[in-house]
Amino acid sequence: MAYNSEFDCVVSADESGMIEYWRPGGTYEKPDGVFQYKSSTDLFDFKKSKSSPTSINISPSGTQFATFSFPDRKVRVFDFASGKLYRTYDESIATISDMQQAGTALQKLEDVEFGRRLAVERELDHPALRSKINVTFDESSNFVLYGSALGIKVINTLTNRVVKVYGKDEPFRSLHLALYQGQPQKKGVVTVSMAASSNPLLREAEERDPMLVTTGSGKVRFYMFTNEAEISRSTRDVQNEKPKHLNAGRETDLKPAERGHAAILHTTFGDIHIRLFPEAAPKAVENFVTHSKNGYYNNTIFHRVIRKFMIQCGDPLGDGTGGESIWGKEFTDEFSTLKHDRPYTVSMANAGPNTNGSQFFITTEKTPWLDRKHTIFGRAIQGMDVVHRIENVKTYKEKPEDEIKIVNIDIV
Repeated sequence: MAYNSEFDCVVSADESGMIEYWRPGGTYEKPDGVFQYKSSTDLFDFKKSKSSPTSINISPSGTQFATFSFPDRKVRVFDFASGKLYRTYDESIATISDMQQAGTALQKLEDVEFGRRLAVERELDHPALRSKINVTFDESSNFVLYGSALGIKVINTLTNRVVKVYGKDEPFRSLHLALYQGQPQKKGVVTVSMAASSNPLLREAEERDPMLVTTGSGKVRFYMFTNEAEISRSTRDVQNEKPKHLNAGRETDLKPAERGHAAILHTTFGDIHIRLFPEAAPKAVENFVTHSKNGYYNNTIFHRVIRKFMIQCGDPLGDGTGGESIWGKEFTDEFSTLKHDRPYTVSMANAGPNTNGSQFFITTEKTPWLDRKHTIFGRAIQGMDVVHRIENVKTYKEKPEDEIKIVNIDIV
């Protein structure tokens, strides 16, 4: 619930998505100055979408309120007096996945990074986290701010445009926001045309350098953003993992191609049985089979584990920066009719097109955004419980706190 001092009115919502207006005293009736009949409003929109608001925020002017709801993951901005919907912003997983695949998102993310963020988004639909997400207004009531998979969006509700995204490159998902805009100036009437223009008098207010504070999903700290651009990142907690190209110039003698149709990964958590697809990805299978027979993967660790996304291994250095192919150089992608349309798909990890080495991963969910980006060369057909045990271990910066090793791999 939230209190609107301009109307002396409380707005509340229950778990079924029913919105109510009421005075906090006396008869608790709906106040004067608002809609007469609820049937004339859009307040039933939550019931229609079978969703419930998890946060309600009143604008400083009292003329609007904003909500965030689950499970539809929509930001709604309502006109307070009429109860009519003013703006709606869809932040559902289906929508952001479609925009990523179509290339229409605000920021085009590398596939593995997008998968990591999507895994975090799925975890937000938990009772313990739902109520921690909010939408906030700036002091003019013309801008709304909220966390998303792509960062903290600042949207001008008058022009209906995203004017800024804070933290788009940061390794955390913003949850609860608070905004301090400095010493308030004398408030005046801002018309639609004024807000949409480049009026220097309006820009003057922005020079106060507001401070945006947010919490992060799974983090025990809070984060602060300003408009200051000259800030050193040397002491920041930023991880930049990019596989290196090792021994690119070394050539090996040509040998008959190693083939196999199945493999058993013997790990310290149990066995994972994999069916291989040499017809669909001959180079990837030959690379994997040869490395396995030569003991290249023996005692290597699962160095990257992202819950509800994938488990990654195959790096002899154990930090995601190492590994090479049997040819001593990167090899080309092999795309076929196989798709990442089911969990337990085994694919090559890469750093971009045609940069395959030795690292590979096993998905734990459908990951369609990886199609034609990562070579599929197998699928796990047994030991799925082992895959999920590895997926759910405690991690720090996506690396398991306790080592999980591949003891060896048998080709059968």
